[in-house]
Amino acid sequence: MSRISPMNPADTATSDSSVGDTDSPTHGVDNDSPVHAVDGDDLARIHPADLHRRLDSQLTGGARAWLDQALDEAGTHPGTHGPISVWELRLAEAGRRCGAEHADAARVLILHAARADAAALTRVYQQGTAAERRAVLHALPHLVPGPDALPLVEDALRTNDTRLVAAAVGPYTARHLDPHQWRHAVLKCLFTGVPVAAVADLERRAHADAELARMLGDYAAERTAAGRSVPADLHRVLTLTDPTATPPAPATAPGPRGTDGEES
Repeated sequence: MSRISPMNPADTATSDSSVGDTDSPTHGVDNDSPVHAVDGDDLARIHPADLHRRLDSQLTGGARAWLDQALDEAGTHPGTHGPISVWELRLAEAGRRCGAEHADAARVLILHAARADAAALTRVYQQGTAAERRAVLHALPHLVPGPDALPLVEDALRTNDTRLVAAAVGPYTARHLDPHQWRHAVLKCLFTGVPVAAVADLERRAHADAELARMLGDYAAERTAAGRSVPADLHRVLTLTDPTATPPAPATAPGPRGTDGEES
């Protein structure tokens, strides 16, 4: 399994985190998104039925009708017909039909209605825009019970697209990414400025992780030696690695676990 490549910290200020993201006029950053829009971090954590109800209450009549039709089509014709399936075309339309602030949620619902498996999700991810890739990552815990889709997570974590990185460290990654790769995913968040709050199940996986503590200490020392500030999130994660701290409570809905135990 390949190592996740962090970006140079000096590049964070100039990296374009929205290459290929056609939903937002501000290069993929929804600065003007209304506060009632479903937060991106929630898309992988909310059951699709609940997500549908929340989104339905936020859409206008025309957008709601379009989404209902798109979900019906995806449920009725989930397979590929011709060079591309009907529901894949709807993924491309979601930003224009539902608005940039609701497009990710609409795409997650379409993927769920189509019962997209790992192969279909891989096709969408490889052929899609950054926005569509983000939706695939958010949909993984709803659709893929095992580690089959980990190559998509690993690919996202190799990019410098901060929105993809944030989507990649959700519940699916918490369940299935091995300890070595998961530690590098946490470091990737620190390198790129992605808040570690986006890392699902961070408290449980970081607890008493001596190797993660060593990596964080090394990174902090490098920053200090270079005259750079140490991210506040680094101190937060370092505190979580303390073996004397009270272990976190089990997740309320843990789902299937992957290879997230002790590293051999």
